[in-house]
Amino acid sequence: MELIVTEKDNAARRIAEILSDGGASAERRNGVNVYRWGDKRCVGLSGHVVGVDFPAEYSDWRDVQPVELVDADVVKTPTQENIVRTLQQLARDADEAVIATDYDREGELIGKEAYELIDDVADIPIQRVRFSSITENEVKNAFANPDELDFDLAAAGEARQVIDLLWGAALTRFLSLSAKQLGDDFISVGRVQSPTLRLIVEREREIQAFDPDDYWELFADLRKDETTFEAQYFYTEDGKEQERVWDEDAADEAFERLQGAGEAVVDSVRRRTRTDDPPEPFNTTQYIRAAGSLGLSAQKAMSVAEELYTAGYITYPRTDNTVYPDDLDPEELLEDFVGHHPFGDDAEELLDAEDIEPTSGDEETTDHPPIHPTGEVPGKQDLSDDEWEVYELVVRRFFATVAEAAKWEHLKVVADADGALLKANGKRLLEAGYLDVYPYASSSENIVPDVEEGEPLGIDDVELEAKQTQPPRRRGQSRLIETMEDLGLGTKATRHNTLQKLYDRGYIEGDPPRPTKLAMAVVEAAEAFADRIVDEEMTAQLEADMRAIAEGEKNYDEVTAESREMLGKIFEELHDSREEIGEHLRDSMKADKTLGPCPECGEDLLVRRSRRGSYFVGCDGFPDCEYTLPLPNQGEPTVLDETCDEHDLRHVKMLAGRNTFVHGCPRCKAEEADEAEDEIIGACPECGEEHGGELAIKQLRSGSRLVGCTRYPDCEYSLPLPRRGDVIVTPERCEEHDLPHLEIADGEDDDDPWELGCPICNYAEYQERQAASEIEDLDGIGAKTAEKLAAAGVESLDDLRTVDAAAVAGEVQGVSEDRIREWQAEANAGATAD
Repeated sequence: MELIVTEKDNAARRIAEILSDGGASAERRNGVNVYRWGDKRCVGLSGHVVGVDFPAEYSDWRDVQPVELVDADVVKTPTQENIVRTLQQLARDADEAVIATDYDREGELIGKEAYELIDDVADIPIQRVRFSSITENEVKNAFANPDELDFDLAAAGEARQVIDLLWGAALTRFLSLSAKQLGDDFISVGRVQSPTLRLIVEREREIQAFDPDDYWELFADLRKDETTFEAQYFYTEDGKEQERVWDEDAADEAFERLQGAGEAVVDSVRRRTRTDDPPEPFNTTQYIRAAGSLGLSAQKAMSVAEELYTAGYITYPRTDNTVYPDDLDPEELLEDFVGHHPFGDDAEELLDAEDIEPTSGDEETTDHPPIHPTGEVPGKQDLSDDEWEVYELVVRRFFATVAEAAKWEHLKVVADADGALLKANGKRLLEAGYLDVYPYASSSENIVPDVEEGEPLGIDDVELEAKQTQPPRRRGQSRLIETMEDLGLGTKATRHNTLQKLYDRGYIEGDPPRPTKLAMAVVEAAEAFADRIVDEEMTAQLEADMRAIAEGEKNYDEVTAESREMLGKIFEELHDSREEIGEHLRDSMKADKTLGPCPECGEDLLVRRSRRGSYFVGCDGFPDCEYTLPLPNQGEPTVLDETCDEHDLRHVKMLAGRNTFVHGCPRCKAEEADEAEDEIIGACPECGEEHGGELAIKQLRSGSRLVGCTRYPDCEYSLPLPRRGDVIVTPERCEEHDLPHLEIADGEDDDDPWELGCPICNYAEYQERQAASEIEDLDGIGAKTAEKLAAAGVESLDDLRTVDAAAVAGEVQGVSEDRIREWQAEANAGATAD
């Protein structure tokens, strides 16, 4: 029997389908899918099924000094025991095995882990196959030409794994213990994560330190016949054109001159044609950048691309290559799209060209080609919204690389208005070229009419605009990944994950990312006491060492020993500063949670968390001062810079995914509730008949509103209401519940209020909608995928948690069992957090 091992279940299913020509069947073993046809068995792992960790005696943070981890042994243990057990059971019955994991450093390491698990129980030949797309031709060719595992490449991946464990665990424990910050709120440090965080912090420092300068710009509309076009005032200094006027008196003088000029006479007209070359093929970094312009985070972009790769629609999305391989036939690939909406017409037009010569970039590697479509074309209905958007992006990028250049005509007109010079720049698209097939690049025109030298033009609407220089902009996720690439931080496979970790640990927020006060404090502490923690050169050197392992120039033991030695020196630097570091971090974490003064004792009011997990505002003077304020029970609070004029408290924002909202000043919300009177609207359906309970519209001190029983807490019946808008009680009543219909006027459009209806009926409808929207909150589920899941009986998170992943995958086209398991894990994690 031949055993085939892939990196994930969805890849196993796809490869089994290809190699069996659609004849493979699936069986369950230890909860794992095994695909079988003839004498072949194919099983998918779940990425790493073996993890590296310290021995058990090092697990207690309080009993082990962090420095002890520097020289501690590292052991391998199964992290997915059912998959390991299944793999070894299959291996005992096998005569040979084939490793078919992804072809990169991480995939080679996962392949080596599978190799060792098989070798532990069976003395059989083990081969390796490599491919860059899971398509029929490439998979069959790979299996017809097997190779050996690249143990050097796997060793490079293993060295990264061990070094990241050493640095991350030792330094994370040191900072967390120093700050007395344990549990879920520990302070995370990482070998790549920390230098990346420093990049973000340094940019924020530049922004905070920026001192703006005043300047002025002048504009006027020039008129020829009935056509007007905008022109800008400029002057020449040191042989260069300058638009910004730095002296206010000079700006006022120019403004008066332009206003007083009756006309502007054309001084010069210059035309030129510019060629706009098509873009180069996608590597990982440029793909993430393009996907970012569509609103996808780096993490999301890579997650979607990996799904499309596993389904066989695009090539492997982790690549540095920007040169198509010689065996890629652009004409043949274009022909695959003929007849497929919405790509068919564009493909035919591209095929009409006399010579199809793709563009190329500067980076040429031999592992994977640039990201491009495989020629297996899905229907739009087969993919989620995000998947289709990314697929179309990849297809159109390929189209663009084989298209002609665009051509623009640029027209520059300079006119003299009583000695003040005005210029207008126009551009017109002469030949669209690649812009016809790649709508992500700008093709906007700015039309300036034809004029001749000496021609008089009218002047209208002269404007003087006072401006200030702006601080440097925060880098967006894609720009950060490009900077990380330039500095040698991380790899194409890890950079997006590094950014996501910074978000997950609360170090950065927003997009473009900005650092929290905790992030600033961690970087400041590292810079003050052990700069190498955040030194990108040190991290880049380790990356270079791991590349050297992959190329056979260094070995695993040598590089990990050097890393341990470097980490030991850092602990020597940190040894005497533990208390000082801890105090610095504690002060900064407190500042991140501080709202302002307590009205009862003057100490700071802080965002706190109860033992049950709910958030509230409490006094730092506790237990001497027990003043508290409630916070909404939805979302996680973050403190904003905006301050309440009345109470001098910073506003609070509740982060709750798509339901994120600004709560505002907690004291204002509490006082509004205290002053509000309950409005009775009817009998309580639970206790009204027996105890006379009534339903009333209530304003809570947490800022929430609800319809609740007047006998609370004896009766806890309640229904939620929207947080914003005025509640209007109408004369119309619900026949079923004998309650008035409610309307919500949002204040902006009181003439068209939102008809809420009967609060009981409305809540029942809301619960149905919420079940669907919760499904869509999961990573990779859009409206179309949610519809497919609903058709298969999965309408809520509770449904998802309990379904058989294999059965649903069989019903829902384009969704793998592996993907469903990931959604189940995410749903279960959310239930645990709740």
